[in-house]
Amino acid sequence: MGSITQDIKESCLGIYETALEKRDDFLLFLREAWLILLIILLVLIGVWWYADPPPPRRVVIATGPPGGVNEILGKKYATFFEKKGIVLELLPTKGTAENITHLVDRKDPVQVAFVQSGTFHPHDAPGVESLGAINYLPIWFFYRGPELKQQDFQNMKATTQYFLKSRLSVGEKGSASYAQTMLLLKANGFDEGPNFVHLSNLQSAEALEKGEIDAAIIVESYDAPVVQKLLADPNLHLAGFPRAKALIRSMPYLHILDVPEGGFSLGRNFPATDITLLASTTNLLIDDKMHPALQFLFLEAAREINGKASFFARQGEFPSFKNLALPESPVALHYEKNSSPLLMLYFPFWLAELINRLAFVFLPFLALSYPMLLMLPGYRNKRMQRKIAALYATLRMYEEELTENFLPEVRDVYLKKLDLLEYEALKIQVPRSLISSYYSLRTSIDFVRSCLNRGVQPYQVVSEDVILK
Repeated sequence: MGSITQDIKESCLGIYETALEKRDDFLLFLREAWLILLIILLVLIGVWWYADPPPPRRVVIATGPPGGVNEILGKKYATFFEKKGIVLELLPTKGTAENITHLVDRKDPVQVAFVQSGTFHPHDAPGVESLGAINYLPIWFFYRGPELKQQDFQNMKATTQYFLKSRLSVGEKGSASYAQTMLLLKANGFDEGPNFVHLSNLQSAEALEKGEIDAAIIVESYDAPVVQKLLADPNLHLAGFPRAKALIRSMPYLHILDVPEGGFSLGRNFPATDITLLASTTNLLIDDKMHPALQFLFLEAAREINGKASFFARQGEFPSFKNLALPESPVALHYEKNSSPLLMLYFPFWLAELINRLAFVFLPFLALSYPMLLMLPGYRNKRMQRKIAALYATLRMYEEELTENFLPEVRDVYLKKLDLLEYEALKIQVPRSLISSYYSLRTSIDFVRSCLNRGVQPYQVVSEDVILK
């Protein structure tokens, strides 16, 4: 037992002494190579700053028509970004077409936009990527007059002819409502009717309530003020899409939303029967040059703002990365699999982003600089050997001076010089491999001192006769 205990103690002592030796060597290395390390660090910082600049403190987002749901959503995002120290500037637009134009223009300051799915062709958006879908945008078909029962809608020819001839608002040209209406008509084999009008969502709602038009197709979120206003009007009816499952086969970007009887109002029993709605989604599109840290911030904003449960969406359903028309951003791919970087969950945005960026400097610095310098052929040994050799040269110079021009009165002067020389030697911290050279130097200094301290003058050249006497 005793021998085993002793072996363990000796092993632990050996490990401890080895650790101390490595620590001392590392500290010595830092004192010796600090200039080279500083140069490497400055080069890495320069490369880092050029390759990965800090994110801008101001971002411009294209929203949509003033007063619309996208502008309201944009204000929520701006509040979120303000808490993170970023200014999110809202740019009102006419809708999807204008938003895509802003993103495609590489010189345009707009780097992000709310764009409705299905309203643009991917080939028309080069350099644009998606951060996912963030909410549902139901296609609302409100109309006046007698309520048409579901079985009436099965007769598509009669029903469609009725609305093709009526005063139907299909949205402003360039808007998401107009784009979706045209796509639905084309999918069913129809063209735009002769009496169609092109009003904004707000104008459509006002005209429908006043009886100036017969129907309106509005693409907006459930909680949009204009939608809530129309749902609350008892004089208006809402049509569903009985053939929704067939439509999404040809329009896969659409989603089916089921509304149960009385889902919008139990008191009115509205709708009177179960109906099926179609919905597109709002996509968060970005310029592919956007800084990755800002992309993560937009995804976090989408999770916090749009990820809550709503009338149609489940908790955590958004942001969604299904059926995206455009390529998914690499940052969104990472977020989909791993969520946000760990640092962003525990530190303020600016600090997490700074630490994350600095890691790409210091990790390569720590991983490469120390081993690289240690691998330089004889770097440390040659450095120490040069210091020892320089002290040897000084000692040799003293000896030559004493041999050629020795005077008794300079004896004390040279003793002081030797003391200073030995002090310089004591300040050198050499690795174990040069211990013998180090102590040889000190022995040589002590030898010269001993010669000066003898009773005779050892460096004085005297004749043979004097020696014999």
